[in-house]
Amino acid sequence: MQIRDEAQVKKKVQGTSSQLLDIMGVKGKVSEPGPSTLACSDYPDDQTVHRMRHPWSVYGVPDDELRRAMDRLRDRLPRNGWKITKDGVDSSRSKSPQIIAESSADRLAVDIRLGIEPAGGEYSSMIEVTVSSACFRSQSADAA
Repeated sequence: MQIRDEAQVKKKVQGTSSQLLDIMGVKGKVSEPGPSTLACSDYPDDQTVHRMRHPWSVYGVPDDELRRAMDRLRDRLPRNGWKITKDGVDSSRSKSPQIIAESSADRLAVDIRLGIEPAGGEYSSMIEVTVSSACFRSQSADAA
């Protein structure tokens, strides 16, 4: 179990989210809030083990631009140190396009999904992104 500074992990997750948005190259609305720390489900009996998770989405962008953004991610993630482990569709009824990638150097994973809504639908089309860190024990928890 790696011991890491929680503030540094949060900063890395936030920075990664910004880099992904830059790669997408779209100008849209981006959801809030920022990253949060969760108990790591891989270690249910150890409350000092955490994972940083940052779910966000970009919306208010035409569907064709969102599709091109997904193509840019497919192309550029590997050039930026990411290994794409899945490039297909998710298990939802809509079978949304999904990219899952890992950065072993940064101990991060990303799950990216393209949700295209029907014309006149209730919701906006969007790209949903979740950046997650590997499980870690925070330095402050280790010192206690």
